[in-house]
Amino acid sequence: VFGGYNTRADRHCQPCAAVSEYARTQGVYRMIRVCHMTSAHDPEDIRIFHKECVSLAKAGYEVYLVERGESYEKNGVHIVGVGTIPTGRLKRMTEGAKKVYEAAKALDAEIYHFHDPELLPYGLRLKKAGKKVIFDSHEKYTDQIAVKEYLPRWVAKAVSSIYGSYERHVLRKLDAVVIPSTLNGIDPFMGQCRHTAIISNAAVLDELFDQYDPDRARRDNLVCYVGGLTEPRGITNCMRAAHRAGAVLALGGRFSPPEYEKALQEDPAYTCVEYRGLLDRSGVRDLLNQSSAGLCVLQDVGQYLKIETFGIKVYEYMSMGLPVILSHSAYNDRMMEKYKFGICVKPDNVEDIASAIRYLLDHPREARQMGENGRRAVQEEFNWSVEEKKLLALYEDILNEK
Repeated sequence: VFGGYNTRADRHCQPCAAVSEYARTQGVYRMIRVCHMTSAHDPEDIRIFHKECVSLAKAGYEVYLVERGESYEKNGVHIVGVGTIPTGRLKRMTEGAKKVYEAAKALDAEIYHFHDPELLPYGLRLKKAGKKVIFDSHEKYTDQIAVKEYLPRWVAKAVSSIYGSYERHVLRKLDAVVIPSTLNGIDPFMGQCRHTAIISNAAVLDELFDQYDPDRARRDNLVCYVGGLTEPRGITNCMRAAHRAGAVLALGGRFSPPEYEKALQEDPAYTCVEYRGLLDRSGVRDLLNQSSAGLCVLQDVGQYLKIETFGIKVYEYMSMGLPVILSHSAYNDRMMEKYKFGICVKPDNVEDIASAIRYLLDHPREARQMGENGRRAVQEEFNWSVEEKKLLALYEDILNEK
């Protein structure tokens, strides 16, 4: 391979969306260069790197990911590190976003796919420069901004409204917007952008799903949560419920805001917590292999109980054969009725959560069957191979447009 060109003999492939028009006329393939951009997410984010970037690289695209940290190559993806990005929100959204944009722009890719709302202005610049541009909205940010706990309520609502107006303005110019889920049956971006795609965070079968060991001994009283450690994600209620149930709650992730950790530590129920820190993939696997149940008790805040998909953590619990304790919502209740992979609870009711924990710990045979049901659901419906096809189809659609 020289200068991004591969001969037919080298690649043994057929022309596809990842190959330029030059291939169709000359028999020499120039791979389409794609650049993913993030200023807010951690290096090797599960959705961004392990799912989207790796899938695109396997499909034949020349894939770059611009993010914080160092530069290296992995799984066919070129990581372009921009070094340290400020952790403070304002500096991250200004200085950090600009650093990412400048590094991404220098790559001169055909398609730019960005993952953070602070990159919207730069997405607009890239579109004006003639690039194909996709915004991957990991959440419905207007809903989430409106309930930010660090802002007075009236300020949060005003910021949400201003952001929503600007987001709609930008989306009208871009080629596509991606979101993991409909909200109460509605695509929140329908009609706002040329293309919209619902691409969930479903499980990669050749990762945790294939590393499941049904004979591995689990700790009888250990339940877990992996992900962002915040009040709206139900961590306080899960901690108090685990304490009331006589269980140990293992937490993996980062506290936000940082002072939230101190507030939890001052609660008498914190004695039941094992904090494992921010876990890498092997750390997540080891924790799930040790646990007897996984929790995801999101509170009724913002979009959380409107979404019609599960978070990454839930798919990981299911992949590893853990019964899952989820918040009651219309979608969660339907899926639980269909697959019977755990228990739905009232997210604001500590006693209800504690009862679910105690039931799973006291009934290991039923809990194991729920775990097996979850694995079946992942294999049949909630796996990345289904979502990957949607991603590749979206890229082909926007590349084929003049």
